[in-house]
Amino acid sequence: MSDLSAAHCSTELLNFKDCAGWAEDDHAAAFYAFLKSAIYAETHLYKSGSLGPQFEDLVPVFAQARSLAAGQQIDRQTTRAFFERCFYPVKIIPHDRKTGFVTGFYEPEIAASRVKTAQYSVPFYRKPPDLIKLDADNRPKNLPEDMVFGRYHNGQVTEYFDRQAIDQGALADQGLEIAYVDNRVDVYFAHVQGAVRLNFDDGTQMRLTYAAKSGHGFTGAGRVLIDKGELEPAKVTMQSIRQWLAERPARIDEILWHNRSYIFFREAPVDDPLSGPVAAAKVPLSAQRSLAVDRKYHCFGTPFFINTHKNLENGEVFRHLMIAQDTGSAILGPARGDLFFGSGDAAGELAGGIRHDADFIMLVPRKTVAD
Repeated sequence: MSDLSAAHCSTELLNFKDCAGWAEDDHAAAFYAFLKSAIYAETHLYKSGSLGPQFEDLVPVFAQARSLAAGQQIDRQTTRAFFERCFYPVKIIPHDRKTGFVTGFYEPEIAASRVKTAQYSVPFYRKPPDLIKLDADNRPKNLPEDMVFGRYHNGQVTEYFDRQAIDQGALADQGLEIAYVDNRVDVYFAHVQGAVRLNFDDGTQMRLTYAAKSGHGFTGAGRVLIDKGELEPAKVTMQSIRQWLAERPARIDEILWHNRSYIFFREAPVDDPLSGPVAAAKVPLSAQRSLAVDRKYHCFGTPFFINTHKNLENGEVFRHLMIAQDTGSAILGPARGDLFFGSGDAAGELAGGIRHDADFIMLVPRKTVAD
């Protein structure tokens, strides 16, 4: 396990009996999500973080998971025994707050058209050819170090078009449009989620996943509405933001253009309608089992037991074993997570209301703790 001295947190070694809700969880569902990463890791490497298990620590546990899946019946009892045999629970306590913090995300489903019509006129764009990845070698001195994308044009690198410029037509009629929907607020929230499933009139579907971004910093609509005194912080959810915008259509641009960041997508098949999009860990996300984490601290494939101590919109307390399989620009800190809730409106209702304190309990391979 990495040195914790620079991790902006402290840790507490627990027993599984100390993890409220652990015994009642569906460990088989978590195991199948873990197995996806275990299969990927058989031929690929995950980058290690500065906290918790390194990739090499997880490799033998991944191998045990693959062996278990190949040779035994997978049920709750067997998989609970697997996690308890292979891991110790370690609670992460951030220095700047008493507990961890989680939000929720999902894959929206939106009616769409492959061609522009009077109804469907708001585009999703693929990555433009003049958008380039920036690094220390090609980033001009006048661009900030955290700007990771820019525009290469006429032999020069500059910042890329922002949301306002693109909404006003900076990329129009260049053949970059993938599909069209009828609501720019839906497009905005698809950008926030980083993925979307499009439903066409002929019954077919298309999945769009993240390809690149404009390089500008992210500013959430909720933060803008709080700063303007339009919404109280405790009442900011995806649903309350949508309602505010729906009631004030003339102010949509004013609010959304504060977020200069713009997301570009790539097409992906919907091979399994029950699985989520393939995310940063290169495996399909699993509803209520996949977790986005800060990659500075955590290695993909690391299990976390998350306990929000608070009921969700469906009345259930969220106490689930999750697997780190995604990341996001707003997911910052050693005990910060984003819970994937699945696809469609029902998942969105659950995800949109999540802004909860939570126990953030990392599962660490037993051999690592023993060493």
